[in-house]
Amino acid sequence: MNLFHVRTCIVLLLASTSTVLAAAQPPNIVFVLADDLGYSDVGFNGQRFYETPNIDALARDGMILSDFYSGGPNCAPTRACINTGMYTPRHKLFTPGGQAKGDVKLMRFAVPTKGQDDPAYNTVDSMPNTIDGYHTSIAEILGGAGYVSGRFGKWHLGEDLQGFTVSSANGKPGVVGKKFYGNIDVAEDLTDAAVQFIEQNKEKPFFLYVAHWDVHGPLRARKEVVAKYKKKLETYTDDGDWEWNPIYAAMLDAVDTSVGRIRAKIKQAGLEDNTLIIFTSDNGGASFATTNRPLRGAKGAFFEGGIRVPTCAAWPAVIKPGTRSDAALTSVDFMPTFAELAGASLPTNQPVDGRSFTKVLQGQAALQNRAIFWHYPLYLSGAGYNKVLPVFGTDKLNWRAVPSSVIRKGDYKLIHYYEYDDYKLFNLRDDLSEKNDLAQKMPEKAKQLHAELMAWVKDTNAPVPNKPNPKLAK
Repeated sequence: MNLFHVRTCIVLLLASTSTVLAAAQPPNIVFVLADDLGYSDVGFNGQRFYETPNIDALARDGMILSDFYSGGPNCAPTRACINTGMYTPRHKLFTPGGQAKGDVKLMRFAVPTKGQDDPAYNTVDSMPNTIDGYHTSIAEILGGAGYVSGRFGKWHLGEDLQGFTVSSANGKPGVVGKKFYGNIDVAEDLTDAAVQFIEQNKEKPFFLYVAHWDVHGPLRARKEVVAKYKKKLETYTDDGDWEWNPIYAAMLDAVDTSVGRIRAKIKQAGLEDNTLIIFTSDNGGASFATTNRPLRGAKGAFFEGGIRVPTCAAWPAVIKPGTRSDAALTSVDFMPTFAELAGASLPTNQPVDGRSFTKVLQGQAALQNRAIFWHYPLYLSGAGYNKVLPVFGTDKLNWRAVPSSVIRKGDYKLIHYYEYDDYKLFNLRDDLSEKNDLAQKMPEKAKQLHAELMAWVKDTNAPVPNKPNPKLAK
């Protein structure tokens, strides 16, 4: 083939892609969020005991986003990042409840702490679980572009509708501990509402936000599904030492069934080619419930096990089936991506930290060397294998997280610990388990990333604790 024909083919290919996007505008957007689902809990990331055929089919029919990260290592921060497009220092939801959790006598710095009423510890501006009245949400900007928006399931961000036309757990109280309503489990209940929403709004562009309560504890599931996994466990062999939990498996089974039902409804309504479906999680798996191996740490930690989450997307008219992207993406990227697809304007009353990954979904090389960030000014006690950080001045592992800031850029990730006046550098391509700190071996790379991280901390006015804790045990 000569050069003229090659150029002609490229032009035609780009033109056809643009035509598809133009024809698909504005697409329906379906966003499915699991709660506490670990990176390695799904089949498309190698899981064999838990069964996720519908989620795996979504990945197979579209694109796996292998390097996708939650905006925080636990619930509320990530949900605020998703819905505002801002990093945590801007919306200030650093942790559920807005306070550190753990033994105050083991903390180097005085910070707002659960059970600590001394006003001297109110040193960090940290919001409780709300974005009410403060920030513009995804639903609000999509509403401005003519979308109807439905939100079903866990919200964790206050009482305000935040632009959603419909917002409920299908008329049921949103209580994480209540997993059954009569004979209907919570996943089935909110999926019923989601399917009904699709049927009622199939003639107009819609944004559907389905936020599962599962697989967050307490662990409760249908007895017949639990029995299925108990039987499987009798003959299951694994090269690791993790004790697989049939109840957790059954809860994930319910989430997977929900994904299948939503996809089936989209197809039945004739909307498949014009609908983007994204599946992801709000943070890594909880250490008491599942293993995140080969990743280090779990929910609450800033090692990969706490923030790298299983994510995939399907859109038949645009996303090539069976594809994969290793672009580093994160929760703040959803707002600009959905805005671009919908032809919506981004908010002018707040910064938007995210970047659109529309080109990534189209299969183009994009966002390959961008930096993404995290910040946490508090403490979070650890448990089990998720005690990953020591008490200041000792070797005793106690914490999931301590005051810290994090940058991921290219293959490298640097974690700066204010608690220890130190930082660690990892090459994630060669060392996904973060076993080898390269800060001493690669000092120039570490200094470069650290400087970029500190510039971001300053730019976002991220709160950095510096008041010594008078109650620190000597």
